[in-house]
Amino acid sequence: MSAQTDYPIDNLDARIILDMGAHPRSGVLEMSRRLGVARNTVYARLAKLEESGVVTGYGPDVDLAAIGYDVQAFCTIELLQGRFSEVAEKLASIPEVIEVHTIAGQGDLVCKLASTSNPGIMAVVEQILEIEGVDRTTTAISLTEQMKRRTHQLIERVLT
Repeated sequence: MSAQTDYPIDNLDARIILDMGAHPRSGVLEMSRRLGVARNTVYARLAKLEESGVVTGYGPDVDLAAIGYDVQAFCTIELLQGRFSEVAEKLASIPEVIEVHTIAGQGDLVCKLASTSNPGIMAVVEQILEIEGVDRTTTAISLTEQMKRRTHQLIERVLT
């Protein structure tokens, strides 16, 4: 695929992001040496990437199974009309709800759930069903994760 001019990041931004992924614990000075760019340039680019919302965090990636949350599920929620924001607010108060997305198609929201057991997932679904504005849910237990969330291949497109 050839480079496009409509990417919100340029070649150097892409190289910085990919370097951060490959060396997450290194500092700006080390990164600038690896990339062959001035430290202040890297620092300014990182600030711009943060400000624009491209880089959203530096926290560690946590393996949920390693901390005991080895059961994950996806719950599709059908809502009563006009209840998105209040339901999303209530979902945010349930620690085992780790992602919420508004969707088109079957259902209105899809949530990723994490628990230590199948009965734990059921307890979370029961909490969700108690939220005013939730009409019904459909839940699918994840058996295995075939592929972790990834972004590097999309970033690499900028380099081509």
